[in-house]
Amino acid sequence: MDDLLHILPWAALACVLTTMIELVVLRLVRDRPAEVMITVLVVVPILAVLIFVVMISGFMFTPQLGWTAITCSLIAVAVIPTAVVLGRRITRRGIQAEAARAAERQVDASRRELVAWVSHDLRTPLSGIRAMSEALQDGVVTDPAEVAGYAGRISAETDRLSRMVDDLFELSKITAGALKLTYRPVPLEDTVSQAVDAVSVTAVRRGVALEVDPPVSWPTVSGSGPELDRVLRNLLINAVRHTPDGESVMIIARVDGGTARVTVQDGCGGIPEAELPRVFEVGFRGGSARTPGIDDPQTGAGLGLAIVRGLVELHRGTVTVRNHGPGCRFEVTLPLALVP
Repeated sequence: MDDLLHILPWAALACVLTTMIELVVLRLVRDRPAEVMITVLVVVPILAVLIFVVMISGFMFTPQLGWTAITCSLIAVAVIPTAVVLGRRITRRGIQAEAARAAERQVDASRRELVAWVSHDLRTPLSGIRAMSEALQDGVVTDPAEVAGYAGRISAETDRLSRMVDDLFELSKITAGALKLTYRPVPLEDTVSQAVDAVSVTAVRRGVALEVDPPVSWPTVSGSGPELDRVLRNLLINAVRHTPDGESVMIIARVDGGTARVTVQDGCGGIPEAELPRVFEVGFRGGSARTPGIDDPQTGAGLGLAIVRGLVELHRGTVTVRNHGPGCRFEVTLPLALVP
């Protein structure tokens, strides 16, 4: 009983000192990584136990004190590395969680921005269709030529709305991970040829020449044919749309090691350097007006390049853009197919 009464005050003092020391040290290292803080939480109690044993021994070195010191040292050697590893793991998971939250916030912001942009882009052609259809229905327009013109414009606006809906559906599948591709060997020459043929009518109407600089030998890439065709068509439509009449759009195909590289060079005059990182964002159109033009039937909702990036990444490839020469150079890199 006497020994217990002798030990209790020292034990209480050790607990108070341990708590105070931990609070002070944790305040000093509050900006340090998690492994430092956890190490402090482990080391301070071990030191407190050692100090407590020294105090109750009357500050006399005894065999019991020696064994206690050795035991505390062994515990520290075993526990401190574990605390460091645990702290690093907690730090890493915290960083990952913060990155996930930031990505989620960015997705939410992009979704709200997309809804706002698409609502604006859908409202414009719908208003035009409503106004022209009411004019035809009320007999305001009776001249056959004007009626035919109104009908043609209604048809063009309907086609634009259809393309917007298709792009939205495609982009939603990509972002939701619902688009499953079947990879197979795809001859790059066929894909480039099909994309050029699909855009040639628009290019001729705008007075833009489409030129192909082929490689020495056309490679075969690994991917899905329809999606790769969509990638090149979107890039060519974007290039033709922003290239002035009388200029040309160049398609360059090359093989670089184990990858195929397709480059689309336009004559748009370049993009401001501050806007280049945003080119592949949903709805981005640079500094031009957001209202689609009646004379441009290929105008969409600004989703084409976002779809390009999504499809290229699904093919384990990359797509980049930079200013080069008279315009911009979009470069798509795709893995080569392993053909026996």
